[in-house]
Amino acid sequence: MDKIRTHRDLKVYQLSFKAGMAIFYLTKSFPTEEKYSLIDQIRRSSRSVSANLAEAWRKRRYTKAFIAKLSDVEGEAAETQNWLDYALACGYLKQDEHKTLDDQYDHIISIVIKMINNPDKWTL
Repeated sequence: MDKIRTHRDLKVYQLSFKAGMAIFYLTKSFPTEEKYSLIDQIRRSSRSVSANLAEAWRKRRYTKAFIAKLSDVEGEAAETQNWLDYALACGYLKQDEHKTLDDQYDHIISIVIKMINNPDKWTL
């Protein structure tokens, strides 16, 4: 295992950034009437996952602050899954696109929960 020096070295950060970028590119094909609703919401929540991971990493000196930020990560990932469900129901995503992204966010959430349950492994 390589030494983790910054949040960018965290596998969960890399996964969340990649998933967020996939959502960015997929939402480019959504209808323009969704620009200030679904597109904006799903892009914000997906980007917030990696942003909150970066914040959590910098707050790892304080276990409670670290866990609180990771809890925000979990919430934003679940919110992203909610918007993915809407995108599928509205016909903006194909079933396989939805499944791939939903599975990625399930994986991200499972990693974050492990971090929350074992903060001593991550905190200073």
